[in-house]
Amino acid sequence: MTLPPEKVAELKKVIQSHLNQLDIHGQMRNVLSESLRQSHADSTHDQEKNLIQILKSNGVVDDIMKTLKFSPNKPKKEKDKQWLPDEHKRFPVDPEKRYLYFQILGGKAFLEHLQDPEDIPGNVVSTFTIHVHFNGQRYNSKAVACACEPAFEEGFLMELKKNTSYDKMQEAPSLLLNTDKIHIVLIKHDPTGDVHLISSHHLEWRGILCSPSGHIRNSIEMNGVATESKIPVGVLDIRMDLIPKLQQILSMDVITTQMNLERSRIAERERLFLCYSKQWWREYLQIRLSHSNRLIKIFAQDENSVHRLVCSYIKPLKSGRLIDTPRQAARFVSLIAYQNYPSMSGGSHEMWTTRHCFLSRGKGDVEDHSVLLCSLLLGFGLNAFVCIGTKKNNSPHSWVVTIGTDDTILFWESLTAQRYLHKAVDPNESNVLIEKPEHPFVTIGCLFNHETFYANSQPTDAISMCSFDIHNQAHWKSMSFDAIKSVCGRGLMPDIAPLVHLIPSSLDGILKSNELENELRAMVFQHRNDMGLTTQWDDELSYLLSPALAAYEFEQSTGVVMPNDDFQHAVRRNVPDGHTFKGFPIQFAHTNSRKAFSTCLKAPACNDIICCRGDQVKLALRVRVFPYPERTCVVWIMFAVKYKSVL
Repeated sequence: MTLPPEKVAELKKVIQSHLNQLDIHGQMRNVLSESLRQSHADSTHDQEKNLIQILKSNGVVDDIMKTLKFSPNKPKKEKDKQWLPDEHKRFPVDPEKRYLYFQILGGKAFLEHLQDPEDIPGNVVSTFTIHVHFNGQRYNSKAVACACEPAFEEGFLMELKKNTSYDKMQEAPSLLLNTDKIHIVLIKHDPTGDVHLISSHHLEWRGILCSPSGHIRNSIEMNGVATESKIPVGVLDIRMDLIPKLQQILSMDVITTQMNLERSRIAERERLFLCYSKQWWREYLQIRLSHSNRLIKIFAQDENSVHRLVCSYIKPLKSGRLIDTPRQAARFVSLIAYQNYPSMSGGSHEMWTTRHCFLSRGKGDVEDHSVLLCSLLLGFGLNAFVCIGTKKNNSPHSWVVTIGTDDTILFWESLTAQRYLHKAVDPNESNVLIEKPEHPFVTIGCLFNHETFYANSQPTDAISMCSFDIHNQAHWKSMSFDAIKSVCGRGLMPDIAPLVHLIPSSLDGILKSNELENELRAMVFQHRNDMGLTTQWDDELSYLLSPALAAYEFEQSTGVVMPNDDFQHAVRRNVPDGHTFKGFPIQFAHTNSRKAFSTCLKAPACNDIICCRGDQVKLALRVRVFPYPERTCVVWIMFAVKYKSVL
């Protein structure tokens, strides 16, 4: 390996500096002059050998080597080699950081899947995936076939974040203060595309701090969710390694004492807040008897049947460079599938999932969408709140409201990304023309975010008459800021709802667009062939459809309508005189081509294009996939046809 010229020059300067410091040149002159006086008859070659030997015997060479601090390349110490177990050397590690290597070695006792079909080639089966969150880091396993003993074999290297910037390598006392738990979420994927939340488990990892070997192995029981949260669904075998091992371990008594202290601290905070909330509720009911019929949601039950203050579900979320604008955030949230949680007795069961469960499952109820959207809008610096009320069919509903500095009130529907400007009607004014609102919301009972909670105490809870001056105590009864902060504020140890960040999409939009387009072309060809029709594609016209699809998504994500005159001019130039052009755009939030094609055939306008009969019929198709964070995407498809008009 050769060094660049600038490095060679730098190295020469360093060597010259060291030689000057020891006056090596003076020593060499003295030794050489003495040697030359003693021997004038030797040959030049012999003189050179003798001179080198004389320099060595006088210690000049040793002085030079010591000054340069030269050390040959040595193999790494055994200590440096053992950052990770031998079978998992592929993970990059920083020797100045400490890691927790979390392994899932397998599963057992998933009795519900005892009779599931075997995972053999050609046989489509349901699969399990495990999602892990710890210290702001997220991981997920490969999909494995659902079975009584699923073949999980995964390892996740998780950094133990530093408490301060000065703590280079955390030792046991510092690690004991890390109260974050490992959140393990088990998801089931059916062949039909349905996704189910099977289990959510919070694993306490700090028992490893008393292990002399630096690792522990254990089995954890995974329970169901919602009404089945006390029923085991299976067992996971796990192993945890602390890398590198601790220089000094803690006793189990110390760890147990710390955990008991944390639990008692949480219990005391929750007890005090419960007493406060009961008193607050009694005061609210004394204002007006009709308040007992309003939708005031103070506590909500999560997937583990734990009742938590609704404010704790919201945390301001900054998406980095994944999402650029609040409207784009609303677009992203609306792309996450909506599905309520069915109960065993039929109907739906109210369950507010934690953010990690919601994102891991990739679908959820309207409250999950509203909480995520509110968190993103707060991250963008808006004054956002989740609203609880009813919509036009008098069913409970939630949405998001933002209050501007100019008192502009905007409603955000989290399921559709639509925004509505709210204009309240003053009930004290006479002869006021009441306009029918554009939004679907009818009543509002309360609104809240991560720091505040307000209950509607106005004479009517109808939104058309509602004032959103939340600082007016005659209109809104607020909870104490300090009381809310005591149970879900920043810096609490432990934090009952750690922040979960978004992860970027791994989907290649261009490759997926080409793949879907080829699959849809094959389906159109087969469909027309079954009808006895030939299929001819116009690639030039297909390409010209691209600007239209880009404009459609731009409008959806920004609310700004792009002019389409360029697109219209291009199409007119491509379609000859006497020919007719038809186009049909449609969007999907999935990449299942067969499902999308089936939906397109059900649309009369699209079906007319695909099954077009006539003279000189040429079809066009363009697919554009727009990836969003968290494995979400929007797929725009546009079918078009041009044919010669026949009178």
